[in-house]
Amino acid sequence: MLEARTALKSVPAYRPPLAGREGLRLDFNESTIGCSPRVLARLRSLDIETLARYPEREPVEPGVADFLGLDASQVLLTNGVDEAIHLLCSTYLDPGDQAIIVEPTFAMYAIFAQAEGARLVRVLSGENFAFPSAELLARIGPHTKFIAIANPNNPTGSAVDSDVLLEVANAAPQAAFLVDEAYFEFHGESILNSLASSKNLFVARTFSKAYGLAGLRIGILAGDAQQMASVRCAASPYNVNSVALAALPEALKDQDFVERYVAEVKAGRALLEWELHDLGFPYWKSRANFVLTRIGPAHAEFVQALRTRGILVRDRSSDPGCEGCVRLTVGSLEHTQMLIAALREVVVELVPQREIRA
Repeated sequence: MLEARTALKSVPAYRPPLAGREGLRLDFNESTIGCSPRVLARLRSLDIETLARYPEREPVEPGVADFLGLDASQVLLTNGVDEAIHLLCSTYLDPGDQAIIVEPTFAMYAIFAQAEGARLVRVLSGENFAFPSAELLARIGPHTKFIAIANPNNPTGSAVDSDVLLEVANAAPQAAFLVDEAYFEFHGESILNSLASSKNLFVARTFSKAYGLAGLRIGILAGDAQQMASVRCAASPYNVNSVALAALPEALKDQDFVERYVAEVKAGRALLEWELHDLGFPYWKSRANFVLTRIGPAHAEFVQALRTRGILVRDRSSDPGCEGCVRLTVGSLEHTQMLIAALREVVVELVPQREIRA
């Protein structure tokens, strides 16, 4: 009888709660205003020939590399950051190798590493989700072949200084060290300029967040040119679709659009954090386009109460260290103000005796 590989039998399928997402979607950290008008115009101009041909990724990569200040040999366009993670695991992990992640974090690091038969080492964040650098360094050994860090991290929104990340990279030269910068635009700090000095460092970026292109599934994996040549061997030549490839150059050209949206998100993030403080909900300072807050035992009722008001947020209480926590995506200022108004109503509904600031 045909059976899946043994390694896959213990890997839980990741099924995001996508069904029935009607309303203001503040649950998956997507842009709430969509893509640049320039991107939309380019999409509307596509002809049937573009859709009939196999996609050509490589002609687009030099422009992306130039935007990043890198050589084209250092850059691979991917089907979102998910594929970038998958490619690194496929390229560098053998069964029995060790992969290290810091929890709580993005679920796909563990899933792709375990699917290759790697032994997963989970290092828990410190108090208030402080980065556990000493604990992480202590767990690195000769069999460590993959380390993944989201910076800023999802779902906490916390960020790690580049010098700390480089210390980890240098402590494990035999391991592919991925820094996932999916939320870079809202943070403004990157480790990308360290690629030349750290041959085992890889950086991933996405156009799903600040650029509003989540539906097109396009991302970037960057690294040392020699290492990227090996990664390309594991990648399909047609991994990024023609529509995404047509849209990406226009998205990169319209940095004014991206900067305006990022500025709104940062302003809204500050407003939301202040509101949570005023409402008495603990939260963690965020460097991303979301804020994690601890609601407590009523977390499920809180999420449902917002849903009945047409606002979707993400219950993260099952993540390690996130008991009773909910993640709130920050979008445009208008959408953040809608969220804040709903929060005030929900707090009164769930805890009627509380006094809420007018």
